[in-house]
Amino acid sequence: MTLLVIAVAGALFINAVAGKALTIATNSVSRSLCDAAFLSHVDPDRMFAQEQLPNMRSIGWALHYHVDHEKQEVRSAVLGAYGARAVYREGLGCVLVHGDAALPESAGFKAQPMTSAFAEPVVVPTDPRLRQALDRAFAEPDPAQPRLTKGIVVLHDGKIIAERYASGYGPDTLIWGHSLSKSITNALIGILVRQGKLRLDQTAPVAAWASLDDPHHAMTIDQLLRMDSGLPFDETDGPVNPMSRMFFLENDMARYAATVPLVHAPGTAWAYSNVGYVLLARIAADAAGDGGAVDAERFVRDQLFAPLGMRSAVFETDLAGTPVGSSHVYASARDFARFGQLYLDDGVVNGRRILPEGWVAYSHSQTLKTGYGAGFWTNLVNEGSVPVWGAPWGIPQAPKDMFYARGAMGQYVIIVPSEHLVIARLGISQHGGTGIGDLIAAVISALHHPTQQ
Repeated sequence: MTLLVIAVAGALFINAVAGKALTIATNSVSRSLCDAAFLSHVDPDRMFAQEQLPNMRSIGWALHYHVDHEKQEVRSAVLGAYGARAVYREGLGCVLVHGDAALPESAGFKAQPMTSAFAEPVVVPTDPRLRQALDRAFAEPDPAQPRLTKGIVVLHDGKIIAERYASGYGPDTLIWGHSLSKSITNALIGILVRQGKLRLDQTAPVAAWASLDDPHHAMTIDQLLRMDSGLPFDETDGPVNPMSRMFFLENDMARYAATVPLVHAPGTAWAYSNVGYVLLARIAADAAGDGGAVDAERFVRDQLFAPLGMRSAVFETDLAGTPVGSSHVYASARDFARFGQLYLDDGVVNGRRILPEGWVAYSHSQTLKTGYGAGFWTNLVNEGSVPVWGAPWGIPQAPKDMFYARGAMGQYVIIVPSEHLVIARLGISQHGGTGIGDLIAAVISALHHPTQQ
């Protein structure tokens, strides 16, 4: 009888995990294709084939989705079960709606180009060496592992000197930044530090951790930014992990993130943490006086996006109104390059200080013995690899002073102070191999040795 009970319990557990994995899959498809159709305005079928299907080949045949242009929503299911729904909200992008949860209001404004810069034609480089650098970056040397580069923008001395886009993409196409969003969350915290509303050394103001007996209580905002908070590495190989559960199963991501247990004492070990950056975004929204998703989006737009000229960028929220600070910023390649320029210029734009003095240096200062700073990756370590991922630290082809924002599937904002250089590279590179190091080296070489026309 005991063995029977154990067998039944095991089968129920396996079924529960499988059910969560399938629900995560359908939610991933619905959200991605909703943004493709209604925010980026690219072909959702093409997006499914390039971004979603490679990770779902075992169930791709059974997964069906419907893009409803009238309701501006996408529904997905596997053989009619594990249904998922993502809904577009003007000014706020798409949001997953689980169960019977009510949909919050739209922001009441449309993310769209507001400066003449967006109407300017694509900047084709005059130097043949720069053109060759872009040629190589858009090439597909291994068809079995496509790069699928979608956009590259190169800024030198604050001006666009080269850019290129894939078919169906252009200067005003919003592209999913993935974890480039963490660096933007870094900027929001910096703005609030400059305003005196937050301090790096203060304990994280998370209500669920208020008790002195809670092991999370001593965690600081600095430790959340540096990812040495004690929270676990939440991107594991399995389909159900803290990151995927938070993104695809929870209406209130911050509330769930606050329940994730520590695996180390704060400040003692580094671990890549999406849940930590969702909590940082919630902290930022609360410190800004947020009244919900609309107020949070307006704060981001007024304090960061508008001063930088990032007029098309959208910072998506969850259903509870928390900006998804780990991963959910959409912006054009030009917008992401503008963001990089802010950090190249020490947090100042058009003579106006956006970030506190010293914030940029803090952001790319080394955390423990890793290649991570505080919201940005550094090039201080080129040996060894990131724990769990196995990916190398840093980019050996780039100068040591380079630091960068990085997101899944090959999203990069490269900042090289010694070269007065910013490079934004966006794509859907499922297998790595973006060629980013070669691109950086080729651009710098072209700047040092321009071809005479």
